[in-house]
Amino acid sequence: MAARPDITAWRPSVAGIEEVFHAHFTDHTYPMHTHDAWTLLLVDEGMVRYDLDRHEHGVLTDVVTLLPPHVPHNGGAATSAGFRKRVLYLDVAQVDEELVGMAVDRPVLRDPALRRRIDRLHTALAGPGDELEAASRLALVAERLDQHLRSRPEPVRYVHDRRIAHRLRDLLDELFVEGITLQEAALRLHAHHAHLVRAFSREFGMAPHQYVTGRRVDLARRMLLQGLPASEVASAVGFYDQSHLTRHFKRVVGTGPGHYARARGQVRAQGLSFGSCRARGA
Repeated sequence: MAARPDITAWRPSVAGIEEVFHAHFTDHTYPMHTHDAWTLLLVDEGMVRYDLDRHEHGVLTDVVTLLPPHVPHNGGAATSAGFRKRVLYLDVAQVDEELVGMAVDRPVLRDPALRRRIDRLHTALAGPGDELEAASRLALVAERLDQHLRSRPEPVRYVHDRRIAHRLRDLLDELFVEGITLQEAALRLHAHHAHLVRAFSREFGMAPHQYVTGRRVDLARRMLLQGLPASEVASAVGFYDQSHLTRHFKRVVGTGPGHYARARGQVRAQGLSFGSCRARGA
């Protein structure tokens, strides 16, 4: 009996990503087929063999594979152990369609830094609430893919743009609770979304999503110290839910919101006790 594949698939609320697909296959072989999106593939275990435009290719765990839209390909495990993969199906607008021919000729990209960026993008897409981070990471991934396909893998020559960085910070300060997508910010500021991420990070030493998270956590701290429950605070400051608040609160503050709020109560109790001692000793 064939082993049942381990599959997870979802469509995130991030413009430019049509689908996220994680799978572990042992004996499945894809027939010839096409996609209407760019296929960005990481293989985490095993090895995959596939044909693209009548040429055979192999995918190992240390490379990135980019398959162009509307070009037939197949695929299957190179060994009986199978393979584990993670795939992002990117909207055709994420990579210039004029570069399809280059992707057919060179679908395998040996770029460890790019692979790490894609890995972090998958992490950001794992749960709801981190869409700004995912969009920021996607912008830099798409930029790097474009460089590779144009045979310009050297780093982007970046011109520091303090003005646009400060304009973006003002916009984030205004909307950090409600939230704003990277695409909306780019439209408002009349700038490319990748340029926004680079300009902000260069000027302030952190990415836009990190800045927004910090602002939300700061507001959450004040509300928790006012005695509001964490479940109420989470939605009030812009987090998706309480678990989303807890994850980022621990990362920034070093402890969870519940423990942080209880510490407030302990200080108050100690203060009352101290006051009572003073009263008795007077």
